[in-house]
Amino acid sequence: MAGTDDRLTRIGVAIDIPEPWGALLTRRRAEAGDPQAAYVPAHLTLLGPTEIEPDSLAAIEKHLAAVAAAQPPFTLHLRGTGTFRPLTEVVFVVVAAGISECELLNAAIGSAAELRRESRFPYHPHVTVAQDVPSDALDKVYDDLAGFEARFEVDAFTLFSHTGEARWQPRRDYPLGG
Repeated sequence: MAGTDDRLTRIGVAIDIPEPWGALLTRRRAEAGDPQAAYVPAHLTLLGPTEIEPDSLAAIEKHLAAVAAAQPPFTLHLRGTGTFRPLTEVVFVVVAAGISECELLNAAIGSAAELRRESRFPYHPHVTVAQDVPSDALDKVYDDLAGFEARFEVDAFTLFSHTGEARWQPRRDYPLGG
């Protein structure tokens, strides 16, 4: 569906990875040769790229505000690396704590009719650090970030939009717990 209808707007919902970890993970993604590093800052996806009718945006924003208000802030603990190989050529930073909170947010966000979409794989919270790059580059980032660890409070998620060019742009933050 991507790129097939100029009337559609592409959105996504994610938890930003704060500094200093966000810049580090984005830099490592670029060093691995992943071209998405230039367009996608380090994040944990709650709703992957989804095309919507522009006139549904107000209802989606209202839905996201209600979802955020119902979820208290939580601690996200990232530790070590994982991979989806051989299914997909992806290396990611593992969510060690905060998994169920992310799963609940993903399900609640996706419950809006405008946001229901087909997915090739079940939702698995993670932070991608290399994708669709040569195997040796995947192996290197997997090994280099094996000792990575970050722990921070998640007190909001962000709605992003994308025009098909440049970086994903934040549209609005939704504070958790109202």
